[in-house]
Amino acid sequence: MKGTHRQASGGWSLPELLLVLAIGMTLVAVMLQALLGDGRASQRLARVLRERIQQRRTLELVRADLLRAEVVDLPAQAWSGVASSCGLAGRRPALRLRTAQGLITYTQGEAPSAIWRGKVLMRCGPAYGLDGEPSSGDVQNRVLIDALPLSGFQVESLGPLWLRVRLVQEFQEPGGGRLRVALQQELASGG
Repeated sequence: MKGTHRQASGGWSLPELLLVLAIGMTLVAVMLQALLGDGRASQRLARVLRERIQQRRTLELVRADLLRAEVVDLPAQAWSGVASSCGLAGRRPALRLRTAQGLITYTQGEAPSAIWRGKVLMRCGPAYGLDGEPSSGDVQNRVLIDALPLSGFQVESLGPLWLRVRLVQEFQEPGGGRLRVALQQELASGG
């Protein structure tokens, strides 16, 4: 075997390099997809948490008003012609409370201006003062929460002193889907 001496190659061949490069690129693409998916999931979770906090605040205001109420009126066909302290502007009444400070009406429907997302829930009634108590002054009509579907605020009587309140919001997601955030609570009235 003189003259048939073979030297060992110290590197990789071109097909081996291309295969390793393809595997590496595939792994990078998979990890990048996972990171992007995690980022989208984190943004969605943050939005849900932010909207749930706003929903809880809204229901706490309804609870505070409900505890002061002497009479609780749920919407009925006969109730639709009754005037409110504020203009309804085509919004549907959802709940009316009679308190010692005055009439409080919750309505849902079209937003009063373009800054709001979709349908809104509005409260018409005595404003709260700096002390956290309702004033006996002029009534105010304020947006409480936006991005409601058609029936985003529902109130159901569970008995003379109990109401079930459901609040639903819907959002358009960047990817084209819809995000729905809902909260339901049972509240006691003061009447």
